[in-house]
Amino acid sequence: MDEIKWLEVAINTTPERLDEVTARLTAAGMTGLVIEDEGEFQQFLEQNRQYWDYVDQELLDQMKGVTRVKFYVTDDADGRAQLAQYVQGLDCEYTTTSLTDSDWAYSWQKYYKPLPIGQRLYVVPQWERDEPVPEGRVPFYLNPGLTFGTGSHASTQLCLEGVEAHTQEGDVVLDLGCGSGILSIAALVLGAKEAVAVDIDPKAVDVAYENAALNGIGRDRYTVRAGNVLSDRSLAAELAQRRYPLVLANIVADVIIPLAPQVPDLLAPGGVFLCSGIIDSRAHEVERALAECGMTVIRKREKNGWVALEAAVQP
Repeated sequence: MDEIKWLEVAINTTPERLDEVTARLTAAGMTGLVIEDEGEFQQFLEQNRQYWDYVDQELLDQMKGVTRVKFYVTDDADGRAQLAQYVQGLDCEYTTTSLTDSDWAYSWQKYYKPLPIGQRLYVVPQWERDEPVPEGRVPFYLNPGLTFGTGSHASTQLCLEGVEAHTQEGDVVLDLGCGSGILSIAALVLGAKEAVAVDIDPKAVDVAYENAALNGIGRDRYTVRAGNVLSDRSLAAELAQRRYPLVLANIVADVIIPLAPQVPDLLAPGGVFLCSGIIDSRAHEVERALAECGMTVIRKREKNGWVALEAAVQP
């Protein structure tokens, strides 16, 4: 069976004309519209602040100054006739791009390539797992289509570098705000014996388990829980029954600061708290909160306006 070919139509407009353009297209019969607008994108980030540190900088740059409407028609005579009908009377520039079904389904994959991080880690999209891994590196397989945390964001890279530096053979690691599980799974592939991960989003549980399975890691070594350690006292008490050589939190400053008082009771003697997802302008607030809880920052990593802090309990 031949693949269906499609035309992706992108109409560039302005915020002031966006409503007019969408209304005209809808009136002409096109209801399947995709709106790409920097203002709406920024509003979405503001309303979902618990996730915004996972948005890739490339995407932020791509959305800068954008107001665009997209829709799709079949790439044949009928589709082009529909296109002419939809854009008639629209005083706007537009571009068309030819796509096939497989292009449409998998075009996003071209944005994800193997990514070396630190000295040993090699983050590999699962569809490239048959490709050779550079000598001396440990492959870490992910399916970016499953998750919002892919390792490409600066804050995640900083945290992964810290995970690599501090993971020892046989460690038990705690990942607070695990998202896709990328940090705790990385610790496991680097030699940790066991990891416990927690996230407020119940969907993160299945995602983290799926990413772990891609790396041959089962539930005998990896436990993922849904819950909020800030408000759920029983969950916090359960986690505090153990002491962890490495505690991870790649979240945001507004969560790390109230979380700080719990951390000393979670760390094993000589353990390290690694926190990231911190905008550089707020790093001093996090450092102050850690100091007030008896912790000292032993290393500060910075990249593209983001900061990761490594802290230990003062002796």
